[in-house]
Amino acid sequence: MTDLPIEISVDDTQQLVESDSAVLLLDCRNPDEFKFVHLPNATLIPMDEITTRSEELTKSEADRIVVYCHMGVRSRMVTQWLRENGFPAAQSMAGGIDAWSVQIDTTLPRY
Repeated sequence: MTDLPIEISVDDTQQLVESDSAVLLLDCRNPDEFKFVHLPNATLIPMDEITTRSEELTKSEADRIVVYCHMGVRSRMVTQWLRENGFPAAQSMAGGIDAWSVQIDTTLPRY
Protein backbone atom coordinates (compact mmCIF):
# COMPACT_ATOMS: atom_id res chain seq x y z
CA MET A 1 0.00 0.00 0.00
CA THR A 2 2.97 2.34 0.03
CA ASP A 3 2.29 3.31 -3.58
CA LEU A 4 -0.99 5.05 -2.72
CA PRO A 5 -1.11 8.69 -3.82
CA ILE A 6 -0.76 11.13 -0.93
CA GLU A 7 -4.19 12.60 -1.72
CA ILE A 8 -7.56 10.95 -2.25
CA SER A 9 -10.62 12.68 -3.69
CA VAL A 10 -13.83 13.10 -1.73
CA ASP A 11 -15.58 10.83 -4.26
CA ASP A 12 -13.00 8.08 -3.76
CA THR A 13 -13.18 8.57 0.02
CA GLN A 14 -16.95 8.15 -0.08
CA GLN A 15 -16.58 4.94 -2.10
CA LEU A 16 -13.98 3.67 0.34
CA VAL A 17 -16.16 4.44 3.36
CA GLU A 18 -19.19 2.79 1.75
CA SER A 19 -17.25 -0.32 0.74
CA ASP A 20 -16.30 -3.12 3.08
CA SER A 21 -12.79 -1.72 3.38
CA ALA A 22 -11.48 -1.02 6.84
CA VAL A 23 -10.79 2.72 6.79
CA LEU A 24 -10.19 5.19 9.60
CA LEU A 25 -11.37 8.75 9.03
CA LEU A 26 -8.99 10.99 10.94
CA ASP A 27 -10.08 14.57 11.55
CA CYS A 28 -7.04 16.72 12.29
CA ARG A 29 -8.89 19.99 12.92
CA ASN A 30 -9.36 21.56 16.32
CA PRO A 31 -12.14 20.47 18.70
CA ASP A 32 -14.31 23.53 17.99
CA GLU A 33 -14.27 22.80 14.27
CA PHE A 34 -15.07 19.14 14.98
CA LYS A 35 -18.04 20.14 17.17
CA PHE A 36 -19.37 22.37 14.40
CA VAL A 37 -19.25 19.70 11.70
CA HIS A 38 -17.54 16.35 11.17
CA LEU A 39 -17.94 13.17 9.18
CA PRO A 40 -19.73 10.25 10.82
CA ASN A 41 -17.45 7.86 12.71
CA ALA A 42 -14.45 10.20 12.38
CA THR A 43 -11.72 10.15 15.02
CA LEU A 44 -10.48 13.53 16.20
CA ILE A 45 -6.76 13.98 16.74
CA PRO A 46 -5.88 17.65 16.22
CA MET A 47 -2.84 18.38 14.10
CA ASP A 48 -0.87 19.73 17.05
CA GLU A 49 -1.43 16.48 18.97
CA ILE A 50 -0.62 13.94 16.25
CA THR A 51 3.00 13.43 17.31
CA THR A 52 1.99 12.57 20.88
CA ARG A 53 -1.16 10.59 20.06
CA SER A 54 -0.20 8.61 16.96
CA GLU A 55 -0.01 5.41 19.02
CA GLU A 56 -3.82 5.58 19.18
CA LEU A 57 -3.85 4.86 15.46
CA THR A 58 -2.02 1.55 15.90
CA LYS A 59 -5.02 0.29 17.89
CA SER A 60 -7.24 0.69 14.84
CA GLU A 61 -7.93 -2.31 12.65
CA ALA A 62 -8.18 -0.03 9.63
CA ASP A 63 -6.21 -0.89 6.53
CA ARG A 64 -6.16 2.75 5.48
CA ILE A 65 -6.29 6.15 7.14
CA VAL A 66 -7.95 9.08 5.40
CA VAL A 67 -7.01 12.35 7.06
CA TYR A 68 -9.15 15.43 6.58
CA CYS A 69 -9.29 19.01 7.76
CA HIS A 70 -11.19 22.09 6.58
CA MET A 71 -9.65 22.62 3.13
CA GLY A 72 -6.92 19.97 2.82
CA VAL A 73 -3.79 21.86 3.88
CA ARG A 74 -3.39 20.58 7.44
CA SER A 75 -4.43 17.06 6.46
CA ARG A 76 -1.72 16.90 3.82
CA MET A 77 0.92 17.87 6.41
CA VAL A 78 -0.42 15.32 8.90
CA THR A 79 -0.53 12.65 6.19
CA GLN A 80 3.08 13.33 5.26
CA TRP A 81 4.10 13.03 8.91
CA LEU A 82 2.11 9.80 9.31
CA ARG A 83 3.73 8.28 6.22
CA GLU A 84 7.18 9.15 7.54
CA ASN A 85 6.33 7.57 10.90
CA GLY A 86 5.01 4.13 10.06
CA PHE A 87 1.61 4.71 8.44
CA PRO A 88 2.24 4.24 4.70
CA ALA A 89 -1.48 3.84 3.90
CA ALA A 90 -2.38 7.34 5.13
CA GLN A 91 -3.95 9.66 2.58
CA SER A 92 -5.15 13.25 2.72
CA MET A 93 -8.70 13.97 1.56
CA ALA A 94 -8.29 16.66 -1.10
CA GLY A 95 -10.39 19.73 -0.41
CA GLY A 96 -11.21 18.65 3.14
CA ILE A 97 -14.63 18.67 4.72
CA ASP A 98 -15.46 21.79 2.70
CA ALA A 99 -15.23 19.79 -0.54
CA TRP A 100 -17.20 16.96 1.08
CA SER A 101 -20.00 19.37 2.02
CA VAL A 102 -20.15 20.73 -1.55
CA GLN A 103 -19.74 17.48 -3.52
CA ILE A 104 -21.01 14.66 -1.28
CA ASP A 105 -23.33 15.89 1.49
CA THR A 106 -24.77 19.36 0.98
CA THR A 107 -26.65 19.16 4.29
CA LEU A 108 -23.38 19.63 6.19
CA PRO A 109 -22.75 23.21 7.30
CA ARG A 110 -19.85 25.08 5.76
CA TYR A 111 -17.59 27.62 7.40
